[in-house]
Amino acid sequence: MSAIFAYRQDISGCLEPAIGDHGLKRVSLAGWYRKADVALEGLRGEYERGTLPLLKLVEETADIDAAEAALARLSDGAKAIIFFGTGGSSLGGQTLAHIAGWGIANTQSKPHLSFYDNLDGETLAALLQATDFATTRFVVTSKSGGTVETLAQVIATLSAVKAAGLAGQIPSLFLGITEPDQPGRSNGLRALFQSLGIPMLEHHTGIGGRFSCLTNVGLLPAMAQGLDVRAARNGAKSILKPMLEAAPAAEIPFAAGAAVMIGLAKDRGVRTLVLMPYADRLGKLADWYVQLWAESLGKGGEGTTPVPAIGPVDQHSQLQLFMDGPREIATTLVRVAPKGKGPLLDKEMTETAGLAYLGGKHVGDIVEAQGLAVADALIKAGRPVRAIDIEKLDATTAGALVMHFMMETIVAGKLLRLDPFDQPAVELAKVLTKRRLGA
Repeated sequence: MSAIFAYRQDISGCLEPAIGDHGLKRVSLAGWYRKADVALEGLRGEYERGTLPLLKLVEETADIDAAEAALARLSDGAKAIIFFGTGGSSLGGQTLAHIAGWGIANTQSKPHLSFYDNLDGETLAALLQATDFATTRFVVTSKSGGTVETLAQVIATLSAVKAAGLAGQIPSLFLGITEPDQPGRSNGLRALFQSLGIPMLEHHTGIGGRFSCLTNVGLLPAMAQGLDVRAARNGAKSILKPMLEAAPAAEIPFAAGAAVMIGLAKDRGVRTLVLMPYADRLGKLADWYVQLWAESLGKGGEGTTPVPAIGPVDQHSQLQLFMDGPREIATTLVRVAPKGKGPLLDKEMTETAGLAYLGGKHVGDIVEAQGLAVADALIKAGRPVRAIDIEKLDATTAGALVMHFMMETIVAGKLLRLDPFDQPAVELAKVLTKRRLGA
């Protein structure tokens, strides 16, 4: 077990001593740790050379200052902010905003935040019909500036704003996040917004998509929801510290996690990785993780299938498969110390309902017992399970969590000898889509 800030990772439930023949042997784990140590040495070199910008990002603040100023200008007079962007240009921001309380009862931000990351004609038409454009603001994100879905959304919205008689207000209603001008590269979003006088923030040229949640792409919606984004950056920085100090892989949570998950896949036939947080505010984390792991590692016949779940509700659905289906599933439980939290249950009513054992307990006590019991049940069933336990789900922990999973994915890619940053199959689909529309 290893500890960083307010979370602890326990991989013992994935090993042979805990779950028998279906667990990873310690000698096998030792071999994967040695490979991870080589990967970490390479990452330290990339940090020194500055060739992997994600590692240096946590030391920057100027981009946060610029994002805060842009958000303050955009929010003036606004009742709602709508974010357009797809894939990594949306999921990272949703993840951090969700941790900060977006979508949770009584914790909505002012202005109210909405994310539209999937292109659907009927949904977009209904949105534009129901929107009060005078009090709504739009943040549009595309790294390349050529994302078809996002450009379609914003062009349709601009037309609706003009039709509402607000053409003169467009520069104060919109904000873009896209790459700066680069010789020889077209950027449709930048060209469009420049023609309309819409302000823009520069998207980091070396960090894109699923790895961008700690750039202004993810931090701007997070700060709109009230998250302390500087604390989030510090939390992320803490994850890198032991690696930069040359600690062994076994003592670095993200490296140990990568070694175990790839070891299970290669040595024990695990093909499916479940991320199951026990907190509503971590629901979007599971969705973001699915894109991060799948798009980064599903290449050349390699990779494992990530599955999102959330506890305790998925104990009543997917858990049946995780515990009693094919022996190719490993589960990661993310638990946020819930004991003593939530409403207190009346003793008399619980007794009348036949649940006397719940009398005097907090709702959080139930969730704690469930999260612990599911881990025990998976171990008894011989199913690999990792536990990540969080004492306090705050901005620092939020930054630490997302950096953990990004670094775990990067190390996993190195263990599989593939590039975790490209997505060749996705690019092919984009080319064929454009060809069909052009025809």
